Amino acid sequence: MTVRKALSGKKKAANFLIFLGPEKSAKIFKHMTEEEIEQLTLEIANVRKVSKEKADSIFREFFEMCLASQYIGQGGLDYAKEILERAYGEEKTMEIIGRISASLQVRPFDFIRRTEPSQLLNFIQSEHSQTIALILAYLEPEKASIILSALPPDRQSEVAKRIAIMDTTSPEVIKEVERILERKLSSIVPQEVTNAGGTKAVVEILNRVDRATEKTIMEALEVQDPELAEEIKKLMFVFEDIVMLDDRSVQRVLREVETQDLALALKGASNEVSQKIFSNMSKRASETLKEDIEFMGAVRLRDVEEAQQRIVNIIRRLEEIGEIIVARGGGDEIIV
Repeated sequence: MTVRKALSGKKKAANFLIFLGPEKSAKIFKHMTEEEIEQLTLEIANVRKVSKEKADSIFREFFEMCLASQYIGQGGLDYAKEILERAYGEEKTMEIIGRISASLQVRPFDFIRRTEPSQLLNFIQSEHSQTIALILAYLEPEKASIILSALPPDRQSEVAKRIAIMDTTSPEVIKEVERILERKLSSIVPQEVTNAGGTKAVVEILNRVDRATEKTIMEALEVQDPELAEEIKKLMFVFEDIVMLDDRSVQRVLREVETQDLALALKGASNEVSQKIFSNMSKRASETLKEDIEFMGAVRLRDVEEAQQRIVNIIRRLEEIGEIIVARGGGDEIIV
């Protein structure tokens, strides 16, 4: 009887990438550290052949791990077990959970992730700004942005600042905050120590709040901590920054924008921004757009800001997928 030696995690990853092919593997490498890339490259170099049987086994394991991680992200460990048991049975589920136990640790405040933002706001708005910042740093940016927008303006900037300068939080502090919230929400949450917060975390949240909230927070931060405000600005993109896009990028963005949104957005735009848009349209299209703006009449500032935010969201999405390049940080960043 032949005993088949189990593959290590690195060898499985190497086989997985070989089977994916160089193009897809290269995209995965972009999300790895140099050390991880070096280790995997060495493993790949030592693999001579990937059998179909081995590839099928590795892909099946990868799928099961992704599925388990997705369920845990949606509803926690108990939820994942319940759903997986329906599909695989108890024994297989325990095997899957055990195989990736290290990566399936539940983040702090997991028990509030399925709580409605409005309900959660009622529980935390009376807490200290540092406590609110800690909670928002661990929430999904979309949910955190809703809660941040609903706070009083003076607290918005304070909480945003605390998220930005947050580093490592001690396990004792996290446990104490969780204990208080657990008591209020009558829930139970698994514990884990992780890092959250930082400038990127607050940018992720600010990118999703409405423009009025974003403006209020940034103006306050410019007074309280100019260096931090400048650091955040370098990572953000607002509607007025369209003038910094190259013409090709502007044209690419315009193909995604609804005409009604563009007309509304330009109602409150500066001449510089308007000229940037018009110069990247055909003469006929720009004249039609100008007519639409003229005949639109008076509009609410809120509608204008919402239209501008929708366009900014398109720009951010196109940047994320590599369709356009947004130069950041002023003259130090040169695109060639």
